[in-house]
Amino acid sequence: MKENAGFWLRFVAYIIDYVLIWAVQAFIAIPILGMIGISFASKAGDMSAMNEGEIVGMVAAFMAAAAATALLTTILVVLYFTLMESSKYQATVGKLALGLIVTDENGNKIDMVKALIRNLSKIISSMILMIGYIMVGFTEKKQGLHDIIAKTLVVKK
Repeated sequence: MKENAGFWLRFVAYIIDYVLIWAVQAFIAIPILGMIGISFASKAGDMSAMNEGEIVGMVAAFMAAAAATALLTTILVVLYFTLMESSKYQATVGKLALGLIVTDENGNKIDMVKALIRNLSKIISSMILMIGYIMVGFTEKKQGLHDIIAKTLVVKK
């Protein structure tokens, strides 16, 4: 059986992936938020002429755009990890760079449903102060909470 990948190796893979994701995300978020921000800034000079309803509307529009951008990027991140880990490569770009793959507990390739469960479970791992990720360093099979939920392993090729 292949050796399970530990916390630090997985952490470095995660950083590589997030640099890539950040670069792609910048092409989505910056233009959208920039357009809203420019619109907001152009109106900010004469805010004294605006009534309270118009100001609240502007702030609400900016917050809605920010929330929509955050939701879109979250969906793209989940899709990236899910599609890459269920592909023939069984890994994201970061994991490939470090010679890691994602398998089920029997060492088999995971399907898209299992990959989706794994990656949606990362939301839970994150929400509990990242403890779900930290578990990798303390569990016998070096599994995070999301791995335990999806019954997956990250192993060295």
